[in-house]
Amino acid sequence: MGRGEYRTNDMLSSKWRDMNLKVRKFNGIYSQKWQTRRSGQSDAMIEREEEEQYREEFNAHFSLQRMKAGPRDGADWTQRLKEEYKALIAYTSMNKSKDNDWFRISAANPEGTRWTGKCWYVHNLLKYEFDLQFDIPVTYPATAPELELPQLDGKTHKVLLKSNLDFEYVTMYRGGKICLTVHFKPLWAKNSPRFGIAHALCLGLAPWLAAEIPILVDSGMIKHKDDAVSSSES
Repeated sequence: MGRGEYRTNDMLSSKWRDMNLKVRKFNGIYSQKWQTRRSGQSDAMIEREEEEQYREEFNAHFSLQRMKAGPRDGADWTQRLKEEYKALIAYTSMNKSKDNDWFRISAANPEGTRWTGKCWYVHNLLKYEFDLQFDIPVTYPATAPELELPQLDGKTHKVLLKSNLDFEYVTMYRGGKICLTVHFKPLWAKNSPRFGIAHALCLGLAPWLAAEIPILVDSGMIKHKDDAVSSSES
């Protein structure tokens, strides 16, 4: 591979475990509701109860998508885009109300198939900001979008786990596409087509940033913009 350095299992911080926390809790509620469903209770009723319980317990808001449509589906895709924007607005408003605003994103073309924006993460009271971009796959919403942080291309670490199993875990692919295979893609597959862009950001990108940015900063792989300016001037 030749990208970055290796971290052994013993070097993994609690940040990595936190990356999966929301996902595990959400999955746990879903499984519990499904297994204890009452006679005559529809799937829609279970979904509403699941969403309400998750919001109450973990202070998260999910506006689930209803239209199963992708970029090739004409008017249905237009309706799906409206639902996507509604969910993004709700999620952004919730973040602002909790003083946890951390991204800006919008469609970069009229078709809504290309999205660009910014995301940021605060570490040690310093704000680290990155370009964010992704394309909507033609197989969306069955397939989750691949979120890209091009400024971090080639800077992330690899995780070499050596315990009962021996395998390599890559946190980013070429081009700055973040790896969400372990903690998010199974959840997306389970909840498609109800999940959308807001869910990819909340349950995919946010925990990835929380797990990776502190490591990249502490290892010197990325620097705060003020430090970078000072270094260039010296």
